Amino acid sequence: MNSEHNGTGSSATSCLTSWIHRQSMALLTDWYELTMMGGYFATGISQMRVCFEYFFRKLPPHNGYAVLAGLEAFLEYYENLHFTSDDIAWLRQTGVLPDQFLDSLVGFKPSCDVWAIPEGTAVFPHEPLLRIEGQLGEAQLLESFLLNALNYPTLVATKAARICQVAEGDPVIEFGLRRAQGPDGALIGSRAAYIGGSAATSNTLAAQAFGFPVAGTMAHSWIMAFPSELEAFRAYVKVYPDKPILLVDTYDTLGSGVPNAILVFREMREAGNPQRVAIRLDSGDLARLSKAAWKLITEAGFDNPLIVASNDLDEDLIADLKRQGAKINSWGVGTNLITSSNAPSLSGVYKLVAIYNRESWQPRLKFTSNPTKMTDPGPRRVVRYFNEKGNPVGDLLLLNGEAAVPGKDVVAVDRQNPSRSVNLKGAVRFEELALKYVEQGRRLIPPTPLSEIRARAREQVAALPEEIKRLRDPEIYPAALSPKLAKLKEELVREE
Repeated sequence: MNSEHNGTGSSATSCLTSWIHRQSMALLTDWYELTMMGGYFATGISQMRVCFEYFFRKLPPHNGYAVLAGLEAFLEYYENLHFTSDDIAWLRQTGVLPDQFLDSLVGFKPSCDVWAIPEGTAVFPHEPLLRIEGQLGEAQLLESFLLNALNYPTLVATKAARICQVAEGDPVIEFGLRRAQGPDGALIGSRAAYIGGSAATSNTLAAQAFGFPVAGTMAHSWIMAFPSELEAFRAYVKVYPDKPILLVDTYDTLGSGVPNAILVFREMREAGNPQRVAIRLDSGDLARLSKAAWKLITEAGFDNPLIVASNDLDEDLIADLKRQGAKINSWGVGTNLITSSNAPSLSGVYKLVAIYNRESWQPRLKFTSNPTKMTDPGPRRVVRYFNEKGNPVGDLLLLNGEAAVPGKDVVAVDRQNPSRSVNLKGAVRFEELALKYVEQGRRLIPPTPLSEIRARAREQVAALPEEIKRLRDPEIYPAALSPKLAKLKEELVREE
């Protein structure tokens, strides 16, 4: 598609951009992280070794899986985390935090260990997606940014994967810039959508920053700026003669738009520049209009026209249009993708699960009257089991150091109902999902190319059972506790 760019600068925009790209992000945190950090310092427990884990409690509505995204943003933040003299001066003038604690922030650099499941992996509720081990004060500070960095892009990557699933191989173009939650949301969302499977973005800066294709057509204002629709089309193909796409619904889609587009493409062919007829529909009954447009174009002697559709699309509408036989073979999806419209937030949390006491980890459990908010104790790992065809059959949550069980029909325990067994039938092999990305503050694994993350996401989603990928009422993927972990949890609950 032809690219489209339109924008102006302003002092307000410059100010906002300077905040987005400020050298120090240490203050991009909730205030209570800093007051707790200062309190830990004042009470002498700041250097106590602890383990925190990030997980989410439930999937977006009607989803059977999620696609993890945002890890690289957190790791980049972690590598560069420090407090500037201006940061410390501002904190000091609040008059709240202890002076000795503020003095300790000079030269601050985190030294935690970080394990994480790679971006692009299909993940499920209550699984530890990221584990941090280190000093209490440092690990506490990481919470707010970590949640911010992973929750939103995971939603968008998941939404994109579902949209691409129902598009059945047709290219999906992310059109969300103008409806995104601010400039940073537009950039992060474009990257996440690409991980989830979108073929390109209309966001020019995102395409430049992350190295994926940029795409776009024209707005109705282009058509309206010329004396007639036909003149607008002719002017456009003169400027952009290579693979032009014409917007045909400004006035009368079938009465003028499509016929004028056919005329212009015929003129191009007669002038020695044959092009694939390509149009965009942005309003009206997309199923009816696309089928009628296809008929007009093919009867005019043009094979296999490209018909791009936009206009508040999501996975449900695309699936409906496919069922109706719509002749659409490219989809521009904006608002509902970039905002994850049916699920504006992910229930991601960051919980303390263990404290190191001399020679071993002492598990911690959040015990609450709401069973869905009760955590699982101790540092944990996720092991995924696969059948002979390479399809995942379920995940097992184990205590760190606990050996995974090989072989078929692995027996586990339902985390919501400990009296119920979960059988991972047909399992022939397993793999550990998490990798160690950081050791004592030093990064071990370099950034993964975005193309590899995207390929992982596509492979992961494709391998999931079809029942998990249903658009409505998907089957619940087994993610259960090992008997040893379930027993430990039961004992801790009994002690409360």
